[in-house]
Amino acid sequence: MSGCLRVNMEREGTPVRSIYYGRIGSEATERLLERYGHDGSFLLRDSDTVQGAFCLCVRKAPFVHTYRLIHSTDGWSLQDTRVSLQSFSTLERLIEAYRRATVSDVGMVPLIDPLDKRQLQSSLGQECTYMEMSSSSSVY
Repeated sequence: MSGCLRVNMEREGTPVRSIYYGRIGSEATERLLERYGHDGSFLLRDSDTVQGAFCLCVRKAPFVHTYRLIHSTDGWSLQDTRVSLQSFSTLERLIEAYRRATVSDVGMVPLIDPLDKRQLQSSLGQECTYMEMSSSSSVY
């Protein structure tokens, strides 16, 4: 994890850290959400293309929708070139706001259930640990 992302994640609470999967890439994200999630399951990962940004990935079968979260002097917001979006001081506040919003308000797939990596690790044991270690090096 880059220094900038590490510092940002250390400022976040347990709810965000529990859904943060690091540099797993889009293919590994899709596999995780397809295998262990359902419509509305979501996780957070590092952006593959924008340094310092995160991707909020949400399953809505048959797809995984990805929303880039960027940080500015105003705070965290969804990247959207069409409109100016509200900024939040933390990722946790941003995610909670979008979980409460209706689809018509924000035009995104509903965030229903966080895909908590701690629960995956405890239920899957070594399989999840191996997947995290191997996917970060093989995706890039």
